[in-house]
Amino acid sequence: MSIPYSSFLTIKMRYMNRFQLDNNYMHAADVAGTNRVYSSMRSLISIFLFTAKKYIPVIVFFMVGTNANAQTNAATDTAYLKVVAERTAKIVNTLEITDKAKADKAQQVIASQYVQLNTIHDNSKATISAIKAKPLSKEEIADAVKKEEESKSEKLKQLHTQFIGQLKSTLTEAQIEKVKDGMTYSVLPKTWAAYLDMLQKLTQEQKDKMYAWLVEARELAMDQGSSDAKHAVFGKYKGKINNYLSAAGYDMKKEGEEWAKRIKEAKEAKQN
Repeated sequence: MSIPYSSFLTIKMRYMNRFQLDNNYMHAADVAGTNRVYSSMRSLISIFLFTAKKYIPVIVFFMVGTNANAQTNAATDTAYLKVVAERTAKIVNTLEITDKAKADKAQQVIASQYVQLNTIHDNSKATISAIKAKPLSKEEIADAVKKEEESKSEKLKQLHTQFIGQLKSTLTEAQIEKVKDGMTYSVLPKTWAAYLDMLQKLTQEQKDKMYAWLVEARELAMDQGSSDAKHAVFGKYKGKINNYLSAAGYDMKKEGEEWAKRIKEAKEAKQN
């Protein structure tokens, strides 16, 4: 609905005196209610400017903090990838691959495996931490953690199968064995050699069972995210083997002492 022009002028002057608005804006207002729109806009702008002035330091702080975290993560990732590259190169060097393209492919596959393993373990740790931070009962937390552990195990199994398949497309079985030992600090061959040297009266059946357990331990240890975790897997299986031998009549403590004595005597004889 239109209003008399005289009334309009009155309204116009009142708002000009109050807010000192630009004449061009006021001249463009030729319908009722337009001045209230300008007034509202001006109020919103004032609030925005006040708020921005108040919180700009906070915004800048978080922007700088986020950028710093990104730089830290990038540095950490770069350091980790460097370690992975060096570790992978050492493993590939033991394979004696004469074809450079095959050697490069093997190194890429192994390095990718390390990175993916690290991702799975890190994500699982973060998930478990988040679960424990929730306001849940002990039973609920335990159940959720168990489900996450099962989920992680399934992911590791799938990745393990995929990894072995990729290795088989490039390497021989003997070379794959070396890769597995390289990823587990050669604990299997070292432990196996120690058992054979310590227990020289083992039956073939006992040897087969013990070796099978060590192979199983190595397969699991390959998928662990740290050196301690890998050794812990082997420790568990060594305990299983020792229990098996004890049940078979071996006094493992006595066998160990006699083995250490033989090693000492052999070392002294070599020095003389």
